[in-house]
Amino acid sequence: MARTTRMRPNVPAGVAGFLWLLVALVPVYYVVITSLRTQEGFFSDNPLVPPSDPSLDSYRLVLESDFLLYLVNSIVVTLGAVLITVSLSLMASYFVVRGTGRLSGMTHKVFLLGLAIPLQATIIPVYYLITEARMYDTLLAIILPSAAFAIPLTVVILSNFLRDVPNELFESMRVDGAGHWRMLVSLVLPLMRPALVTVAVYDGLQVWNGFLFPLILTQSPDQRVLPLALWSFQGQFTVNIPAVLAAVVLSTLPVLALYILGRRHLVSGLTAGFGK
Repeated sequence: MARTTRMRPNVPAGVAGFLWLLVALVPVYYVVITSLRTQEGFFSDNPLVPPSDPSLDSYRLVLESDFLLYLVNSIVVTLGAVLITVSLSLMASYFVVRGTGRLSGMTHKVFLLGLAIPLQATIIPVYYLITEARMYDTLLAIILPSAAFAIPLTVVILSNFLRDVPNELFESMRVDGAGHWRMLVSLVLPLMRPALVTVAVYDGLQVWNGFLFPLILTQSPDQRVLPLALWSFQGQFTVNIPAVLAAVVLSTLPVLALYILGRRHLVSGLTAGFGK
């Protein structure tokens, strides 16, 4: 009679996972319940106890303070930067991997060098270029630098994924008379969809939460994005914490929706290569 082996429960790992879940959920819980308080109740109630009389006044205040304008500006900036970054990075990574000669290798080294340049160290030259190009105080002034600083890392990631595509597939298409553009569109683009979704979500989060470029390169209230809009709830001596956290909750909803829509490709892109 065969012996049945029972798997012992990993109690330490379960406890550690539960504690990590608490660490991740407590800040989210605090933000949500605080956004439902009034400004007076924020100072008088226990911060971890749900409010006895929850109120949506903070959300109404946020929506009445041109929040939708700031949301649209953030969406335009994020989509514009991500589209530029992903499209140029895909073509650059194809050239780096499939190109022949020293130029493709030098191109890869240039992108690796771009990873070593911090954004803060280039803000003065970027400001000078934007003003000379007469793009200051426009959304394009945020889109172009954000895309430029996101391209090096995106090219490195996509190049690693592209190297995993079998060379036989390229050779078979070449025998059929396909050129580089045909192989890029018909072969590389479908096979690298999980990687493209992964870098698009990552780059989108970086641009969505970006603060330095909007602060330096824009000035008008109608060009604000959401990170700068949080400043509008700060008074001279006090800060309306429930209103600020209500704006934080509203600003995370588009990102959460994006993750829900692309979570399947995101997970497959993040775990690609682990089964080899």
